[in-house]
Amino acid sequence: MNPIIECKNIRHQYGSKLALDNVNFSAPAGEPIALVGPNGAGKTTLFSILCGYLKPTSGSVKILGHDANSPALFGKLGALPQDALLDPRFSVLKQLLFFTRLQGMSKRQGIEEAERVLSLVGLSESKHVKPQELSHGMKKRVAIAQSLLGKPELILLDEPTAGLDPVNARAIRKLISELSNEATFMVSSHNLDELEKLCSTVLYLDHGKLIQQQIAEVSNNAGYLTIQLLEELSADLHAQLHALPVVEHIEQSQRMEYVITYDDKIDPYFDQQLLRFLADNAVKYRQLIKGRSLEDQLFTETEKQAVNG
Repeated sequence: MNPIIECKNIRHQYGSKLALDNVNFSAPAGEPIALVGPNGAGKTTLFSILCGYLKPTSGSVKILGHDANSPALFGKLGALPQDALLDPRFSVLKQLLFFTRLQGMSKRQGIEEAERVLSLVGLSESKHVKPQELSHGMKKRVAIAQSLLGKPELILLDEPTAGLDPVNARAIRKLISELSNEATFMVSSHNLDELEKLCSTVLYLDHGKLIQQQIAEVSNNAGYLTIQLLEELSADLHAQLHALPVVEHIEQSQRMEYVITYDDKIDPYFDQQLLRFLADNAVKYRQLIKGRSLEDQLFTETEKQAVNG
């Protein structure tokens, strides 16, 4: 199957500043794709190139097999820019109808489509409201509704939950998850916990370079367990746990959290053995995760690369 996005040797400069430095990746259609990295890493520049807003200084970009700014992508690509603004003069419905007309829909088709996407984001009752009467979270949901018009195959969301309260953020995550069988989402966010729940492919940018393309570890991260305890593991219990034949390595990733590497060929159900070990030794735990957190996957690998390179 052809990738939905394919970038080859992408470079982009703003004057003397190199924003993207030889970025190469291909991304599959289907499950959401995460784009992460620190501020100034080049995420928004990459989004702008994928949307066709910017032309890269050099390199090539293919979306659904077409050049990023090709007319063939009209209606197949939706986007939420990081700081999307609504026109204060017009109601929510009128603004969405403007975009439907740009997509070539008739007035009747436009009304039906606008009402469909407003229903998806839970704002059907606010269609005649002007932006200044909406909360920040509601404005963000309107902007997301705009990106869904026409049922595009690829939807790029730049910081879709930034600045939102937990209720609105959860509603947006739920929406992305529910629509992932209809479209491929690419989501930029600083919230790694959020991306871990949504995405199976993660692109990590730093200083314009693609540091990693992380694919969800096979078999739900088999070979790793992350355990959060309610108390520190004593030196004696740490030694006993490490002495188990299946355990290869124990690393304390943060206070009262341990990442255990084990040989799943010896015991594919080591999580059950670990729980028995904790119970037998009266060790209380808060959470057990089959695998490593996205944060641990990304930054452990990055630290290894820094040491080796």
